[in-house]
Amino acid sequence: MSDVVKMENIQHSYNKQTVLKEVDLAIPEGQLFGLLGPSGSGKTTLVKIIIGLLTPESGTVRIEDKQMPSFQLMQKIGYMAQSDALYNELTARENMQFFATLYKIPKSKQRERIVEAADLVNLSDVLDQTLETFSGGMKRRMSLAIALLHQPGLLILDEPTVGIDPVLRASIWEAFRKMQQAGTTIIITTHVMDEAEKCDNLALLRDGYLIAQGSPEDLRTQSGTETLETAFLHFGGAGHAHTGNR
Repeated sequence: MSDVVKMENIQHSYNKQTVLKEVDLAIPEGQLFGLLGPSGSGKTTLVKIIIGLLTPESGTVRIEDKQMPSFQLMQKIGYMAQSDALYNELTARENMQFFATLYKIPKSKQRERIVEAADLVNLSDVLDQTLETFSGGMKRRMSLAIALLHQPGLLILDEPTVGIDPVLRASIWEAFRKMQQAGTTIIITTHVMDEAEKCDNLALLRDGYLIAQGSPEDLRTQSGTETLETAFLHFGGAGHAHTGNR
């Protein structure tokens, strides 16, 4: 299995405060990979560097062996930010048409892709409602549908299920699994332990450092603990990784 994402010696600071320190990370093709850490641990910054929204102060990021940032590669990546960038006065369908055009999806294919993406996140029956009528959870699903429109090979999701009820969260995870089975590599940031358990592999972040990496089972074995939470604490992740939003 080749690595889709390879990061070497990534360092980054904001206002002289270092937020990422010497991060080395390789993410294999086809995995559902989790970045786990509490608020302020550097997850969002790392994700923005991976997709090329931020250029790190030092270090390199390569996706499919091409150095980022690369405009050509950005077209192949699906990204869902923490805050929803949607147009409330437009309908769900119109929002999706707008982004489908941005992603350069041919007009002949747009309708089919919109229907498929809406179906995957259970929004088919509200496609013609304006987003003003949507709840917060519906808007999160809308953002996810938009990130999936162009069938990206790499999907990057920053806290995708924050504010979503448990039943819906389960159906979204089901959608992730379907995409993964179809060959998509998925990177997800989370501070929720039960979501971290569902990932194939995890990188644990604390104060900008990568403190451990492995499958949930590996991490529990290495630390001699029974839960991911105690494993996180064992590796130096003091503080609560299961609470607070970032």
